[in-house]
Amino acid sequence: MDRRDFVAGSLGAALAPAAGPARAADANGAEPPAKARPQLLELRRYQFRFGPMEARHAEYAKGALVPALNRAGIKPVGSFTVVFGADTPAVYLLLPHPGPESVATLPGRLVADPEYMRVAAAFRSLPAIDPPYVRRDSSLMSAFDAFPAVEVPSGPLAVPGRVFELRTYESHNEGAGLKKVEMFEKGGEIGIFRRVGLAPVFFGRNTVGPRLPSLTYMLVFPDLAAREKNWAVFRDDPEWLKLRSTPGYSNAEILTNIHVQILRATDYSQV
Repeated sequence: MDRRDFVAGSLGAALAPAAGPARAADANGAEPPAKARPQLLELRRYQFRFGPMEARHAEYAKGALVPALNRAGIKPVGSFTVVFGADTPAVYLLLPHPGPESVATLPGRLVADPEYMRVAAAFRSLPAIDPPYVRRDSSLMSAFDAFPAVEVPSGPLAVPGRVFELRTYESHNEGAGLKKVEMFEKGGEIGIFRRVGLAPVFFGRNTVGPRLPSLTYMLVFPDLAAREKNWAVFRDDPEWLKLRSTPGYSNAEILTNIHVQILRATDYSQV
């Protein structure tokens, strides 16, 4: 077996959701259409030192990396700097993969892309005494079944000054983490978000990375004032107040910590 096939297969087994019941056929024996397969969301963090690193990486990402990722079938690529929160200076890249094979084979596909190798040559050859970044790390998320793909901001949310809120919810065990996913999906919390102006970009259950078990999601706002206003509406919403008081759904039962960062899109972000 080819090593890449083995890695992709192993990763796929690790990330595959639990098998659900078979889809029931209709009266004519035809199966209903299959649901969209949830994306695997890779969230990369590039950490820099103050100085030339950040601008140099932006030039590389804009001219070489993001176009190559798009050619490899990874789109839209989100790119964000930190407004406030941990990890400054840093850039986050959001890469939506169609499946485990895409994650496992991406490094090799980039190296096999002659245009990428040509444009990225100077960045890739930086010496150890002047490295391209301090460190790069990645986490992997399985997109929620009810929110299977990244949603690109549109209309009033697509303004150049838009801000993003990245939130990670930690739980004390896997069951509690799945209960929070259920609260978002079957409990209707995603629907409440949309109704009160908390516009989602993605929802993902963290499968590889730190702070497990946990889930991460991202919201977008035209500006910080809209963020404050819409969260205030959410906190007083009767449907939300009822949901959060439902036995099994309270923070004390299913969450241990919440981490929040405010991000801003770079000029080359596709999200």
